[in-house]
Amino acid sequence: MDLVKSAAAKIPAGEKLAAMRAKMEENGVDVYIVPSDDPHLSEYVPAAYMRRGFLTDFHGSAGTALVTKDKAYLWTDSRYFNEATLSLDANHWELMKQSQPKVPTITKFLTDIATTHYQSNKSALRVGMDAYVHSASFAKELNDAFATAGKDIAEDENDSPVVAVIDTLDGKPNIVDTIWDERPPLPKNPFRVHPMKYAGMSVEDKVAKIREGMTEKKATLAVFGALDDIAYLFNVRCMGDIETCPVGIAYATVSHDEVTLYCDEEKVKPDDVAAHLQSANVIVKPYDHVVQDVQSHLASNTRNKVWLDNSRSNYAVSRVIPEANLVDAQNAVTPMKACKNSAEMEGMRQAHIVDGAAMAQFMAWLEHAIIVEGRSVSEVEIDLVLTGYRAQQPGFKEVSFPTIAGVGANGAIVHYRAAEGSDLLKYLDRNQPILIDSGGQYEYGTTDVTRTWHLGEATDTFKEMYTRVLKGNIGVDTMIFPENTPGFVLDVFARKSMWEIGKDYGHGTGHGVGAALNVHEGPHGISPRWANKETLKKGMVTSNEPGFYDDGNFGIRIENLLEIVEVGDDSANGEEPANKKQKVESKKFLKFAKLTMIPIQKNLIKIDVMTDAELDWLDAYHEEVFMKVSPLLEEGSPAMNWLVKSCEKIERRRK
Repeated sequence: MDLVKSAAAKIPAGEKLAAMRAKMEENGVDVYIVPSDDPHLSEYVPAAYMRRGFLTDFHGSAGTALVTKDKAYLWTDSRYFNEATLSLDANHWELMKQSQPKVPTITKFLTDIATTHYQSNKSALRVGMDAYVHSASFAKELNDAFATAGKDIAEDENDSPVVAVIDTLDGKPNIVDTIWDERPPLPKNPFRVHPMKYAGMSVEDKVAKIREGMTEKKATLAVFGALDDIAYLFNVRCMGDIETCPVGIAYATVSHDEVTLYCDEEKVKPDDVAAHLQSANVIVKPYDHVVQDVQSHLASNTRNKVWLDNSRSNYAVSRVIPEANLVDAQNAVTPMKACKNSAEMEGMRQAHIVDGAAMAQFMAWLEHAIIVEGRSVSEVEIDLVLTGYRAQQPGFKEVSFPTIAGVGANGAIVHYRAAEGSDLLKYLDRNQPILIDSGGQYEYGTTDVTRTWHLGEATDTFKEMYTRVLKGNIGVDTMIFPENTPGFVLDVFARKSMWEIGKDYGHGTGHGVGAALNVHEGPHGISPRWANKETLKKGMVTSNEPGFYDDGNFGIRIENLLEIVEVGDDSANGEEPANKKQKVESKKFLKFAKLTMIPIQKNLIKIDVMTDAELDWLDAYHEEVFMKVSPLLEEGSPAMNWLVKSCEKIERRRK
């Protein structure tokens, strides 16, 4: 990303947009859409695909740019409103705050300007896009909206005008690439084998389950484009293709008689990787052969059907499949990957224990630097030192996402990333809080944790909000719920304490997490957005991260990862109190077990706002943290001393 940032900063916004518009005119398009995506619709993408960041100078992980002949717009969600406002050149870019009142969706915006364009010019608006970096579902949504708009203004209901067309400029380069002289090359890092002791299920068994699903859906070919699906399916991981994500650039297909991995030959050069794939009867083909092979499969028999999840596939692959031959449904890997097997879950538990040891070492260092030495420590140094302690843990590979270390007002920038030389860079001392959201990719598991610390005297307002965030975290953590409950049902319990005083936060409460895979994983989540009706199931991992953000002052977030277990299943973390056990013959009930093993700062808690049950939860959590993490620390060491102090029972004197 640093290469992209430096390349983007060299060219003023107006100059980049002028060059874009010249190329748009040359290619005959009125509008060009630049998403965040790569051909696999990844959340984090290789530097070569950071086109939106290069064009806009906004480098958050989510956002879509849209350039017209005379204006430029950026859509992003509430996590990035603050960062985008600071990053965009307001003389050339307009920020479109998604889901806010009077802010249209990209589809509605394009439909409106297409209608106006047609009424003024009696010609269709030409919307340019790269078919490989837009989802098939988005392209369908646009085409459907354009068709509806034509019907709405038609004078003859049997002869609707075409108000807009999508032009994918086939055979031509992405327009951003034509103005990006220093665009990085595509990565070709080798895969590594993910051993069975961590994977828990063989490639052959996963393929067999996929084929069972294909038979049920009467599909003859299943196509996979999401990189974590492919890494999971083939029990491989990769480092370097995408920063912080252990996946490699590839596609995959499964038919009833072949399994094919499409990737650069460099990725399968290691002898053990080649042998691993060969033993599973996996055929390796060039990366760019996937579309033609899908076409060939369909051409070989007109009754063949292709199983493809359009919401997770790019338009270039999807558009070659006629609707009559398409099975558009969640693929077979998604639920397998989401519900961890026993080996995967054990790896996740171990990863969180060693992560707790790293955090204890880090916090002992940080407290000494700030309180004993009286230093001011930069956000960048905090990031580097924390990563250094994680790197000392067995099996550590890299961080699981770019560390967010936000001092004071920077803590209110939900996905802030500190950088040397930045005007935003702050230093931690005893006068300000810090929000640290960080995690590690270990060979056996993935972690993601947020803690908000204050090493001085916090204000009463800060303590009030900190306590209410903690109450929200406990509210979700202690829920018992029936099977087949969708995640959005639980979201209210994270917000209840906030709502009581008229406060809220703009992001979701929980996301799925992969097992030694991507830190953000579907299909489930905990969010106020009711559209995701995926039910929570045993074996899923979710984050629990309510927060509060006072723009310009501070941010607070407390995040733990949780595993979903059945009530009465004591094989996970801790015994459920007898009075909470429920036995209902007609349905199963689920609860959460804690994965994250990192203390919560007690002197920021307002005892009067907490219930006795919530204080009991805190003491029990700290007892569990100490039991699991202390064996990894040296007796009498600064880290052990910090852990002992942090896990002591909370003082309960009320005013």
